[in-house]
Amino acid sequence: MERKKTLAGGKTPSVKPRKKRWSKDDTELFLLSLPTLLWFLIFSYLPMFGIIIAFKVYKLSPGGHGFIYNLLHSEWAGFGNFKYFFTSNSFSMLLRNTILYNIAFIIISASVAVGGALMLSNMRNKRGSKVYQTMMFLPYFMSWVVISYFVYALLTPERGYVNGIIRAMGGEGIMWYQEPKYWPFIIIFLNTWKGMGYGMVLYLASITGIDPSLYEAAVMDGATKAQQARHITLPAIKPVFIMMLILDCGKIFNSDFGLFFQVTGQLPASLYTTASTFDTFIYMAIQSSSPIGQTAAASFFQAICSCATILLANWVVSKLDNENRII
Repeated sequence: MERKKTLAGGKTPSVKPRKKRWSKDDTELFLLSLPTLLWFLIFSYLPMFGIIIAFKVYKLSPGGHGFIYNLLHSEWAGFGNFKYFFTSNSFSMLLRNTILYNIAFIIISASVAVGGALMLSNMRNKRGSKVYQTMMFLPYFMSWVVISYFVYALLTPERGYVNGIIRAMGGEGIMWYQEPKYWPFIIIFLNTWKGMGYGMVLYLASITGIDPSLYEAAVMDGATKAQQARHITLPAIKPVFIMMLILDCGKIFNSDFGLFFQVTGQLPASLYTTASTFDTFIYMAIQSSSPIGQTAAASFFQAICSCATILLANWVVSKLDNENRII
């Protein structure tokens, strides 16, 4: 019998594991992922060089030099651009609108999507269920530019359909684009209407993957539809719900530009304090004579907050239910 070699003191020497060599499978996987890596490198990581604009007083140098030369030879502003943005009169309003709208979107859209998926899963007529899914999913593919024309046709003060109905009932027409009090409800309704089909299909796909024998056993025990949904369906779709919630939390500092700018009629002054968000502010600042460094600072702040919120949401989920975190 072979004896193991021992060191002084009777200890066996530690054997270092052999390093795995690059295999053919590794080469194939690398080639498959290479287009994706190049895509992210060119369109996601290289443009991040422009982040330094937020820390500079960007100016055009005489002599017709390019963007890179002007950027490198501009003076450093430090956190001056951020200070200007944080102390501006618009910052608190933009922060309030962006966060509150997104919280309302998350709560209402998730409730409607889950409720709709539960109703469609319980429909006996499967052909009718497919028709309803298609009808609810259709608005998701529509552009906000097209939807803005529909909204204008409904709400235009002179010949709008809504004002026509109000006048026919003896009322007085409403100047919809001059009345900011109505627009929070209009914006939330349109966002829910456009996105509910997408969420509904995701939850419905999770529901169809549940073992039918669970429902059969529940029926034999006398469980009602509400009890089946509470004790079988909702726990089964919990992982998908948490994943969607974390992703939505990562967008809580973002807003749909088409919804807040196009649908409102390019954000007139009467709706500025009601429908302005970080995205519309950045766009309008770029279109105006505002220094590009201050605009870049606002965009950089938005990106950092979005990254922080998705990490925070994932951390909270990991503490409550570690199995369903996504990072």
